[in-house]
Amino acid sequence: MREPFALIPAAYVYLRRGDEVLLQLRQNTGYMDGTWAAAVAGHVEPGESAAATACREAAEELAVVLAPEALIPLTVLQRTDGTADAREQRVDWFFTAERWDGAPRIAEPDKCAEIAWFPLAALPARMPPHERAVLERLAAGTVEPFAAYGFRSPADATAVGAG
Repeated sequence: MREPFALIPAAYVYLRRGDEVLLQLRQNTGYMDGTWAAAVAGHVEPGESAAATACREAAEELAVVLAPEALIPLTVLQRTDGTADAREQRVDWFFTAERWDGAPRIAEPDKCAEIAWFPLAALPARMPPHERAVLERLAAGTVEPFAAYGFRSPADATAVGAG
């Protein structure tokens, strides 16, 4: 019998301004530093919902107040790096938001070098691949409510980023 694994959950929010999304340039985090990523993202903590995580991270990372009812569900992405490593079995809730209180600013300068708005049609070259896949699908209008990324089995051949 196989040992069950625990998924590592995270929530992402793309603040939107028309066809643009707000991204952050990651630094000093130990994960994908030097890449542009969602300006709001973080791990779901025990006892916390994905929506609560999204709102908490918006305050922590951008010093904005994001109400749960302002979250627009985008997709839930189950992903892996293709290994059996338990730390690489993840589930990510992606949201967008078009309204929030406050002006986005870098609230964690030790983790974020810069924030900038990017058109969906002109995303930066250096991005986490799973985030790029979601945003490209958003731009094309083909985001699925549930998707998979990084799996190699034939059952996942049509999934976002299937190998």
